[in-house]
Amino acid sequence: MGRPKQFDPDAAVARATEVFWRKGYADTTPQDLVDALGIGKGSLYNTFGSKRALFERALEHYRDNQSMAVTELLEQPGPVKERLRAALLLVAEANLADPDRRGCLAVNTAAALGGADAEATEQVRRMFDRTESAFQSAIEEGQRAGEIARGCDPRATASMLLSTLIGMQVLSKTAEGPERSMRTIDAVIDTL
Repeated sequence: MGRPKQFDPDAAVARATEVFWRKGYADTTPQDLVDALGIGKGSLYNTFGSKRALFERALEHYRDNQSMAVTELLEQPGPVKERLRAALLLVAEANLADPDRRGCLAVNTAAALGGADAEATEQVRRMFDRTESAFQSAIEEGQRAGEIARGCDPRATASMLLSTLIGMQVLSKTAEGPERSMRTIDAVIDTL
């Protein structure tokens, strides 16, 4: 009879997510993960199979616990433009509040592994698609309510908002303050 697991795999995935987010996939070593998770290498490999498999779980964890915040905010009731602004502000404020300036794990993964790692690329694409779809739904709702011009192309505008969000994630890594993000958010919302 095998020994029972001495750790919670879900909590381990959450801690691994933080390591991958801070260091990136390539710079995270199995030893980094063992140290952060407080488990032995045997437990790491027996539970997750590989660093790569744990990274996939970390991306899923990030999607479910971080990237969904924008989507959930966009689905709340209230004026659409205010929700769109709030979603962009949420990202800007979270980035500026992070002393490590990690940005977004999905954006970081796209920059580091996009095109070179099919599975990671697909996972990130799905996260981006979900966010863009939430933007599009909000824009369509705003058009029905008369808040956003009917001539606005919801899909193209959603792509613009996603690109803005991704760009803000990258720029936040070097930002000294909120000024650039606030100008960007104001300019984008004013176009609607």
